[in-house]
Amino acid sequence: MDKYLICGLGNPGQEYDGTRHNTGFMVLDAFAKASNIVFEDKRYGFVAETSIKGRKVFLLKPTTFMNLSGNAVRYWLNKENIDQSRLLVISDDVALPLGAFRLKGNGSNGGHNGLGHIQQLIGQNYARLRMGVGYDYPRGGQIDWVLGHYSDEDMKLLQPSIDLGVDIIKSFVLAGTDITMNQFNKLGKK
Repeated sequence: MDKYLICGLGNPGQEYDGTRHNTGFMVLDAFAKASNIVFEDKRYGFVAETSIKGRKVFLLKPTTFMNLSGNAVRYWLNKENIDQSRLLVISDDVALPLGAFRLKGNGSNGGHNGLGHIQQLIGQNYARLRMGVGYDYPRGGQIDWVLGHYSDEDMKLLQPSIDLGVDIIKSFVLAGTDITMNQFNKLGKK
C-alpha cells in the first residue's frame, strides 16, 4: 500500500493554539475533522491515520517544537518507510500575504526554522505548502508576529485557505505534486 506523510508545523501547548506559527497544525486539524479522525499522542508528535482511495495517509503534528521539527519528520518517514517524494510539509510563511498560499515540490527553507531543521536532516527534496500569515510587523518583530494570535478578522481571510488546504492534501495524495500545484497555486494568490 502506498503511504504518505503529511506534516503540519507548529508548537505544542495551548498557549500556541491559534497563533500564526501554528497554521500547519490548523490545516491538519481541519483535515482530521473533515475526515472524522482523531490524533493520538505518539512518539515525537500527535499522529492520525486515514486512507484515501487505498493510499495510507499519516498526519503528523510534531511535539518537538518548531525548531526541531526535522526529528519528528525523519522518525516517521523511517518508521513507516515512506519515501520523501510522498512527504508534504505545511508551514506558515511571512513572505506571503495573509490568506495566500503556495505549493512547491522542493526548494529552500525561506528562513523558516522548522523547514530549516527538516532540510538539515533530510534535504530539501520534499513538497511544502506555505500558508501566508502576512508581514505586518516592525523591523525585528518577526518572532512576536509569528507567535501572535490570529484575530477574528484574520480568520475570516485565512479560513478559506485552510479549507483549500484540506483539498490540496487530498490532491497531493491522489494526483501528486505537479498536478496539485497546477490546479491550486492560482487560487492561492492574494
